[in-house]
Amino acid sequence: MNEASFESKLNELVQEIGSIPGPQRDKLITLVRQTGDAHKKLRKSVGTLQESLDYLRVSIKYLVFDLEATRRENSELKKLLEEKNR
Repeated sequence: MNEASFESKLNELVQEIGSIPGPQRDKLITLVRQTGDAHKKLRKSVGTLQESLDYLRVSIKYLVFDLEATRRENSELKKLLEEKNR
C-alpha cells in the first residue's frame, strides 16, 4: 500500500467514525490520528534507514577499493625489495 492509498483509507475511516455517537467517536478518531502519526514517523525512519544503508554501501565499496589498491602496492613494493636484495 502506497502513501496516498494509506492516507485515503485513513481519511475514509475518520469519515466513517464520524457517524458514531459520543465519546466512542472521539476515542476512535484520536486512535486513528495516532495511527496516522505513527505511520508517518515509521516512513520517515525507514527513509532515514535507507539513506544510512546507501551511505554504508558506498563506504564499503570505497574501503574494498582502497584495500585492493593497498594490496597491489604492497605486492609491487615486495617485488622491488626482492629485486634490490638480489
